Amino acid sequence: MNEDRNSLSIPRGLPGHRGGMISTERPKNTWQVITRISTYLGKQKLLLLLVIFFLLINTTATVVGAYLLRPIINNYIIPGNITGLVKMTLLLITFYITGAVSAFLQNRLMITVAQKMVKAIRADMFSKMQFLPVKFYDSHSHGELMSRFTNDLDNVSGALNDSVTQVFTSTITLTGTFILMFYISPLLSVVTITIVSVMLWLASRIIKKSEVFFTGQQVALGVANGYIEEMITGQKVVKVFSHEEETIAGFEKLNDDLRGKSTKAQFYSGIMMPIMQNLNTINFALTATAGGIIAITRGLDIGGLAAFLQYSRQFARPINEISSQYNTLQAAMAGAERIFQIIDELPETADKKNATALSNVKGEVVFDHVIFGYNEGQVVLKDISLQASPGQKIAFVGSTGAGKSTIVNLLPRFYDIQSGAIMIDGTDIRNIQRNSLRRSLAMVLQDTHLFNGTVMENIRYGRLDATDEEVIAAAVLASADSFIKRLPKGYLTVLEGDGNNLSQGQRQLLNIARAAVANPPILILDEATSSVDTRTEINIQTGIDKLMKGRTSFVIAHRLSTIRNADEIIVLEHGEIIERGRHQILLQQKGRYFELYQSQFD
Repeated sequence: MNEDRNSLSIPRGLPGHRGGMISTERPKNTWQVITRISTYLGKQKLLLLLVIFFLLINTTATVVGAYLLRPIINNYIIPGNITGLVKMTLLLITFYITGAVSAFLQNRLMITVAQKMVKAIRADMFSKMQFLPVKFYDSHSHGELMSRFTNDLDNVSGALNDSVTQVFTSTITLTGTFILMFYISPLLSVVTITIVSVMLWLASRIIKKSEVFFTGQQVALGVANGYIEEMITGQKVVKVFSHEEETIAGFEKLNDDLRGKSTKAQFYSGIMMPIMQNLNTINFALTATAGGIIAITRGLDIGGLAAFLQYSRQFARPINEISSQYNTLQAAMAGAERIFQIIDELPETADKKNATALSNVKGEVVFDHVIFGYNEGQVVLKDISLQASPGQKIAFVGSTGAGKSTIVNLLPRFYDIQSGAIMIDGTDIRNIQRNSLRRSLAMVLQDTHLFNGTVMENIRYGRLDATDEEVIAAAVLASADSFIKRLPKGYLTVLEGDGNNLSQGQRQLLNIARAAVANPPILILDEATSSVDTRTEINIQTGIDKLMKGRTSFVIAHRLSTIRNADEIIVLEHGEIIERGRHQILLQQKGRYFELYQSQFD
């Protein structure tokens, strides 16, 4: 179907293919991504408020529980007050139990919030993809797009489930600990802050290194997934051309690139925690030594020193946790940006405000001096003019890349023309509601696609409100009824993996039946019989003729014998019409059509 665009192209995923690859840059606007995520989270304000409420209880219990060591030691352990010690111990246990329960509820609610948000993002992304123009899919590999639905979305989900609440909890804990440390001993706090400053400096250096590699890792993973998906889909092509070794070599190159980026990303991620833990131990030792000196020389109470040492260790822990979660958050931010790139893609141009819906379509189609190119400055169709009266059969022939498929792709507005006009029943298709326009058309393409489901459901996809009787009648018309009845469960047979349990010819027959059940006034057949054998072609040609009867039909023919009865045959070369007329007239002219016809039958 896309023959006109690339007569020779590098398969997506092979080394050298650039289509659809994403920049390896870090997120361009981190705050914009955070704002977008906040918009989704804002739809669950009540649950978020509960999460914050339990988060505050949890952190308060942790911070206050540590401070209770000071009065417990000073007022009960040193004086030997057993009764008071038991009461304070029970109070301390109550604090920690309250904190544990709050932590559980906080995590449980945050998982609910995260999964609801991920569901909303996934739905928005999938919905957006249904309205993206065809050119978007021409420039992005399927595997890469799937990577955004899987890897990138999983990273966002994981960060929301764990990392976000961890960072908030650690930040609040850090703040509370910092305040109480200064309350106990400002001088001793300076020692701890000095060590922590070194920890933060090292963490920032590691973070700057790791964020580049984590973004690169996600991109490399998406490209590798795209390659794998396309090579699995195209295994028959790989095998028939004996390109197994080249395919493996291509994958090894991508795999090495992924390994290199992943190794660097994981290395910087892995060294973060050991460095922080060792610095934390040094911090604890220095704080204990300095605290002992201050207790001896300046009269710091023993309970205060014990509480401070607890805070000293507790002060470093949230920094460690924030540091360890940063890479996860960085991967999630990079993934979220890639997701929002899809959501922010421009959809197909909106219908004009005064666009009309087609009704009682007769089927007159006019191309009036149409000029079109897929890319700016590259003209594919040059001044195409033609007219199809209601019920006429117009055939397009020409060499590969002549512009045949491009013409029929313009009729349903898969692409918009640069100049000229295309009209149906006298109305410019740009002034027709796109859904109404496409409901008036049915296309049978060279490349068939069947969905997971029964044979009946696949045919009914052409018109979802069709009855079983109408589906069967369409199958009869397409000469598909006989083979369908021979299937294990007839029309209720479930098709597997794009109809892999059917032959190519049978899949095309179902495709034709799908068009028949749609019952449109205008029909497009793009190499519809090129994938079936001659005997099957003869069997279905009568059905196709019946299908085209009374409908305006545009046929791209591979076998010229199938268009002898066309009302007009248009010969294209290099995007221009060079000949037109009926079969016999064109043969008598002995021009390009005569050459093509003779080349097939000689």
